Amino acid sequence: MSPDPSPSRAGYGTVHREHDVDHLATEGAGGSVDRNDETMGGMPGMEMPDSEATAAHGQATPWAHFFAVIILGLWLITSPSALNYGSTKLTWSDVLSGLLVIGFAGVTLVRKSAWAPWASAVVGMWLLFAPLVFKAPTAAAYTNDTLAGALVIAFVLLMPGMPGMSMVPGPDAPPGWSYNPSTWPQRAPIIALALVGFFLSRQMAAYELGYTRIVWEPFFDPGTRAVLGSKVSHSFPISDAGLGAVAYMLEALMGFMGDKARWRTMPWMVSFFGILVVPLGIASVSLIILQPVSVGAWCTPCLLAALAMLIMIALTLDEVVAMGLFLAQVRREGQSLWRAFWMGGTVADTGPKVGAVRPDVLSAPAMAWGTTLPWNLLASAALGAWLMSSPTVFGSLGLGAHSDHVIGALVVTVSIVAMSEVGRAARFVNVAFGAWFIASPWLLSGATTAAVWNDVAVGIALILLSVRRGPVKERYGRWQRFIR
Repeated sequence: MSPDPSPSRAGYGTVHREHDVDHLATEGAGGSVDRNDETMGGMPGMEMPDSEATAAHGQATPWAHFFAVIILGLWLITSPSALNYGSTKLTWSDVLSGLLVIGFAGVTLVRKSAWAPWASAVVGMWLLFAPLVFKAPTAAAYTNDTLAGALVIAFVLLMPGMPGMSMVPGPDAPPGWSYNPSTWPQRAPIIALALVGFFLSRQMAAYELGYTRIVWEPFFDPGTRAVLGSKVSHSFPISDAGLGAVAYMLEALMGFMGDKARWRTMPWMVSFFGILVVPLGIASVSLIILQPVSVGAWCTPCLLAALAMLIMIALTLDEVVAMGLFLAQVRREGQSLWRAFWMGGTVADTGPKVGAVRPDVLSAPAMAWGTTLPWNLLASAALGAWLMSSPTVFGSLGLGAHSDHVIGALVVTVSIVAMSEVGRAARFVNVAFGAWFIASPWLLSGATTAAVWNDVAVGIALILLSVRRGPVKERYGRWQRFIR
């Protein structure tokens, strides 16, 4: 294995092109790599020409980015006195964080070490959490650390490219798939939804932390204030809304990471991204369930943030499935699963042939490839939303009302997730929920006569609506047999 004579895309030293069996598939894997089509660190619109300009750019890029990190470090060191933090612990946290990012940037510039940018990124993640852990007394301190943390991660990972990652030749689209789930158009709506969740959560965190007494609530006033000031909210050791803001920010940043083939070049990133999206979506639904059950109020920003998260789950599933199929194929071919997970690789194109793969274009339809809106799933989601509100309409109380609130929210969740074509089979979970709604009025107390027959009718409708699969417009290689 010999080093590529051209500089690294990320400027962290020479990038080794892997020619061993762990990274090259057999002939027919498809997808030769044209150097003029490669991107700088996976960012769009930044070509990598074969010329001396490449070397110059490879050397200039880290200097620009990491001198910016050094400036950020100096900013962090001087911020506590300039912004009057009012917290000794947060002051020392920012001073030490500033010194660390300056030190790691120096190591990167002098020694071009691949580990130092990752260490800086860990400091950036800590900066996102620090105002919550130390309960920043002022809005300036909270905002300062949030912005600094996001910028550190962007400067050390996103702009120069992912350090230590090999350029592995191979196909862009997964074998047998009719489109690539890792393209920028596919990621754009996920990033946008993550930012929506971040801004909503940040406003609620500002209320919880006492920076403002104003909170947006257009429909259920004073529902948002009641939820944010409830025992459920205060049971968390740190601001739950602030924790949500951190998670949404990390999701937005992770959406920018990697190239358009990251389903096979960065399986670890896709895995962590999926883990961050799915559990947070479940947590959001759980908090919504607790609103009427434990607090007795609804919160509009909470509902919108949770809806954004549920849509993100539906849009993220295809990339996670593609990554899982890649790792499964790696294992079948006898390659190192551990190495493929962390360093990426490629596999033989053994999936079913689907003809031409959709081109990588920036358009509204390209953002929704892999997701359809069957009328029966839209109707199921509407029935779930109706069930969540029906106890108020029919005057139900007790366990009967709680059942409608809880299972209704789960029906909405399943219906939205099943709009992803790779997750279409999830709709059958609503059959079980439908059966529960038929039986529960006779088992639980508190439901009025009207509520009883409403639940029975909704249960029957859910079962019937879950039979139809709806259109599946794309092809998914080996996963196709699981789409029922």
